Amino acid sequence: MNAEKNKVVSFHYTVTGEDGEVVDNSRDRGQPLSVLLGHGNIIPGLERALEGRAVGDKFDVEVEPADAYGQRNPDAKQRVPRKYFPGANKIKVGDVTVLSLKEGGQRIVTVLKVGMTAVDVDLNHPLAGQKLKFDVEVTDVREPEAVELQHGHAHGTGGHAH
Repeated sequence: MNAEKNKVVSFHYTVTGEDGEVVDNSRDRGQPLSVLLGHGNIIPGLERALEGRAVGDKFDVEVEPADAYGQRNPDAKQRVPRKYFPGANKIKVGDVTVLSLKEGGQRIVTVLKVGMTAVDVDLNHPLAGQKLKFDVEVTDVREPEAVELQHGHAHGTGGHAH
C-alpha cells in the first residue's frame, strides 16, 4: 500500500535546519510520527514528499520555507500580558515557549523581552525562513479508522485523548 490522501502514514524522521543542527528526531521519542495524509497535519513540503511512498522507503527531502513554516515576518511581534504564559515567572529572553490564545489553542513564540506585566514575543515560528532537510523512513501505511477520518488526524496507540 502506498501513502496517499486519507491513509495513515507512520515514519521516522530527522529534521535539520540551515545551520546543520538537528532540530528534531522522532527516534529520540522511540516511536515514529503517524499522520493522516491530506489533512494539513504536517508541513506541505513533507506531506508531498511522502505521497506515493511505501513501507521501507528511505529518502531525503529539502523543504523550502514556503512549503514549511513560511518566510520570516519582521513585523510579527506582539506585547502579551504575562497571564497568557504557563510558567510566566520562569521565562527569559530567547526562550521558545507556548502562548495560550484567547480564542483557544496555542502558538509557539520566541521571547524578546520580559516585563513586569507583559512579555514581548516574536510570533514567527522558530523555523520560519529556513530551508529544512528531512531524513525519512516510512514504517507503516494503513487505512484510517472511521474516527480518524472524522477527526481529520491519526490517533496513536490506544485511541485518542480529546
